[in-house]
Amino acid sequence: MAVTIKDVAERVGRSITTVSRALNDYDDVNEKTRQRIKQVAAEMGYQPSSIAQQLRKRRTDTLGFIMPTYGPRFSDPFFSEFLAGVGNTAAKSGFDLLVATRPPGEEELDAYIRNIQSRRVDGFIIVRTRRNDPRITLLQEHNYPFAVFGRTEKHNNFPLVDENSELGMQLVVNHLVEQGHKRIGYIAAPEDLMFAQYRWQGFKTTLAAHKLPLNPAWVMRGDLTQRSGKRLTHQLLSLPEPPTAIVASNDLMAIGALTAAQELGLTVGRDVAITGFDDIPWSENTHPPLTTVRQPIYQIGALVTEMLISTIHGETPAKGRVLLQPSLIVRASSAPR
Repeated sequence: MAVTIKDVAERVGRSITTVSRALNDYDDVNEKTRQRIKQVAAEMGYQPSSIAQQLRKRRTDTLGFIMPTYGPRFSDPFFSEFLAGVGNTAAKSGFDLLVATRPPGEEELDAYIRNIQSRRVDGFIIVRTRRNDPRITLLQEHNYPFAVFGRTEKHNNFPLVDENSELGMQLVVNHLVEQGHKRIGYIAAPEDLMFAQYRWQGFKTTLAAHKLPLNPAWVMRGDLTQRSGKRLTHQLLSLPEPPTAIVASNDLMAIGALTAAQELGLTVGRDVAITGFDDIPWSENTHPPLTTVRQPIYQIGALVTEMLISTIHGETPAKGRVLLQPSLIVRASSAPR
């Protein structure tokens, strides 16, 4: 049987109240008695009730992460990598992680409200921010701790980590132009996502800098899945004048684009160039390996978690707002023309 505080009290010949206050470092118990009680408790193998500790701290030592899912199937390796960074960092600080999936919208906000009202978690990690993000508005209204991977359109006065997606897309387009491409297509992310705005801005401004055409027929909008990347690439490559290079806003859509090009009998890297964004673990193992923009997804998850835990402890995160600089990873999918 587990050793109780009553057992410790009987061993040292003190009241349960005195033992409890000594173990919790109250200063109305003299130092000698406090140390004696702690020593006996350790020798007996006493472990305080985690529930009682949480009630005293008014904390659950749990972080919340509600993943925004867009369909019945969920298999995005971006989230697997991000979750690994979050979960490992949380565990090192003694926090558990509560993970749920909800489609963006009312059902998602209801999940936040239920967790806030029940105080089931101490704070939230938010990812894939939207232009005017209702999740952030809700948490700010309730003065509830949170940290974010991404930015919103304005008032980014909260702990966040983001990567300079505009610069990342500039690197991609510059690379394709250097390879001799002039007809460059684009598969965009959902319009409400903030990173989609930055990546689109980087794409079109870099095209303009090279005085290359932005043909509306070469621009499609996907939903971040392989399926949409494949479907839209079929459409792009079936045009009377198809693009010679296709830039996808994330790696999953780029991987779908690889499949579509090969189904049409094209050799990726020779007949058409394809690039992605994120550098998920799959990207270096595709056929051919995918040129992409690297985001250190695991490290970002870890850094966002550190920010949130600091906020929960009432501290100001050492790095309150971090904008990472991207790097281009050139692989065989974008070989020279």
